[in-house]
Amino acid sequence: MTAFDEVIDVTPGRSARAARHVTGTLAVFETHFPRFPVLPGVLILDDLVRAARLAAPDAPPGRRWTLAEARRVRYRHFAQPGDRLEIQVTVTAATRHEVTLKAAASVDGKDVTTVRELRLVSSEVAA
Repeated sequence: MTAFDEVIDVTPGRSARAARHVTGTLAVFETHFPRFPVLPGVLILDDLVRAARLAAPDAPPGRRWTLAEARRVRYRHFAQPGDRLEIQVTVTAATRHEVTLKAAASVDGKDVTTVRELRLVSSEVAA
């Protein structure tokens, strides 16, 4: 299950685009700056990782892609209730057990969060 309201485009092994409508009814806004509600960066990063899993090639049998590292993460602007957060991830390198991507989340064409290097590794699915 994803937090996306729309999966716009997926090309496995190459890229993915998705969108999330930031609604004011999210419970996190009750405690995350109630007078100036903003979507927490960790939730945006989670959306980028979920989109990265969509863009990654199929994981080997019995395995799934898990986050290993996020490097050069930059939070540039806020995502607030009423915004449409657009997520774009692109595969930059892939092997059988590791995928590296670059990722960005934006609102109205303005980058909210960018990740220069998002690395996923395949790990065994728990029984």
